Amino acid sequence: MNIGQAARASGVSAKMIRYYERVGLLSPAGRTRAGYRVFSDDDVHALRFVRRARDLGFPVADIVQLLSLWRDRDRESGKVKELARAHLTELRAKMQELQAMAATLERLVTSCDGDERPSCPIIDELADDA
Repeated sequence: MNIGQAARASGVSAKMIRYYERVGLLSPAGRTRAGYRVFSDDDVHALRFVRRARDLGFPVADIVQLLSLWRDRDRESGKVKELARAHLTELRAKMQELQAMAATLERLVTSCDGDERPSCPIIDELADDA
């Protein structure tokens, strides 16, 4: 199948497929005599795997490792769990940071009158040198 068909079948855009090839997530697709990419069902399966891993927020470096482990039928599931656990820890830390940012913004939005006067605690907070 061509790149457009592979994109539709996998749920990954053609642009992202090219990017995944460029960064080494996927092996370069075969080519026709005219230079068009040709994808197999296995390629589409790998693209779906990558898409799902990206949906879970795994960084490219981790996805490279996950793909390698996925393809290795003798893998140790402990290695997969270790990658997933580390990613989960990072996600939880990011969630705490986002919650703190949201709380700060909530406080600032609540304290701003939002009227025709120039006084604005949001601007004051952003301009604070502290």
